[in-house]
Amino acid sequence: MSVRYALLGLLAQQPRHGYQLRAAFEAVIGGKANWDVRPAQVYASLDRLEEAGLIRQRSVGKAGGPEKRVYGLTAAGRKKLRAWLEAETERAPEHDEFFLKLMIALATGAAQPRDMIHVQRTALYRRLHAVTGRRQATNPKTSLAHALLLDQAVMHLEADLHWLDMIEARLEEVQRQPLPRPTPRRRGRPPGAEVPSPMRHDG
Repeated sequence: MSVRYALLGLLAQQPRHGYQLRAAFEAVIGGKANWDVRPAQVYASLDRLEEAGLIRQRSVGKAGGPEKRVYGLTAAGRKKLRAWLEAETERAPEHDEFFLKLMIALATGAAQPRDMIHVQRTALYRRLHAVTGRRQATNPKTSLAHALLLDQAVMHLEADLHWLDMIEARLEEVQRQPLPRPTPRRRGRPPGAEVPSPMRHDG
């Protein structure tokens, strides 16, 4: 969804065709390493935006070649873009896949939690090394926004590593606790449900 809105923003700058939009997206975000968007995703997003009436296309002739489809923003698209930009941005750290894996492992015994923590920690250190290298190669005097984005990535990775340390330190305590169980479903009619009146049969 974010890519779709970003395409609206890039079309607010100027009309573009698909290839130009992908190149502009990569330039704005700081390259594929930060956010790799595939051509198929760009064109699928454009189709959905056009169906929604947020963009329109026109064909532009190309000397010695086929016509290109150039996309432009509609008034509805400009309104939608502004609403997205001015709305709060939600983050859902509680929807963490590793946490879900850990809980499943604890519930089923299908994997060793300490081994899982080791694998995750190794992967996080690898990502941290890569992101730190990119951050050191980014010049804040010319690319401050990208430098700040990489700073955020570094801080998130460091926080994730600290969290893993906390889990490992208290893993035995976690394992001693009973696993969460679903709330039993109450039988019968839900509270407030009307009891149907018995049907009368006049004979």
